[in-house]
Amino acid sequence: MPLPDDGATLDRRLLRDDVYRRLRDAIVDGDLAPGEQLRDAELAARLGVSRTPVREALLRLADAGLVVAQPGRSTHVSPVEARDVHDAGSVVAAMHLVAVREAIDRFTPADIEEMREANRRFADAIGVGDVEAALRADDDLHAVPVRLAGNRALCGVLEQYTPVLRRAERLRFSSPAGWDSVVRHEALIERCAAGDGDGAAEYGFRAFASLAVTDG
Repeated sequence: MPLPDDGATLDRRLLRDDVYRRLRDAIVDGDLAPGEQLRDAELAARLGVSRTPVREALLRLADAGLVVAQPGRSTHVSPVEARDVHDAGSVVAAMHLVAVREAIDRFTPADIEEMREANRRFADAIGVGDVEAALRADDDLHAVPVRLAGNRALCGVLEQYTPVLRRAERLRFSSPAGWDSVVRHEALIERCAAGDGDGAAEYGFRAFASLAVTDG
């Protein structure tokens, strides 16, 4: 039986996802600060939407650990808790380990150069204290093995837990500890270039697991 062409349902889903992403990014970027109270009516007015997609987005953000919801009382942006960073770091690190192992036979010279170029941008950004640029370059670098792995389930897990880790990365990339990531990136890239799946997976894992340790 053919599915109904329900454009209204599709539009609602797109709106709900857009509201979720905008609120998630505002929390990760620090525009919505840890401990800040979130009122659905105010957020709906600021975003120009009804309260329903905002409420749905807040539930998803609570599941991801980015907000704390107290039913019947209030909702606040979660603090950057060491345990939350540890847990998210462990999960994200494991997913990147899987991504590198699944991608190891698919790297081309162009893929390796893409990672090297991203790490050069990352190092430049760390050098001048540009945290936003460092985060973008870090995302670009790690996106290469994730893209090559082509594992949709893996991408879904990263989508949920990477934002929790991102707030810890902001703190790290604004400190001298950010240079440690440059070195880890270089080791990861060289092992990917050599086709060393186990070695690449180890350094892909360390790049994220280190946040769980140093910020825990």
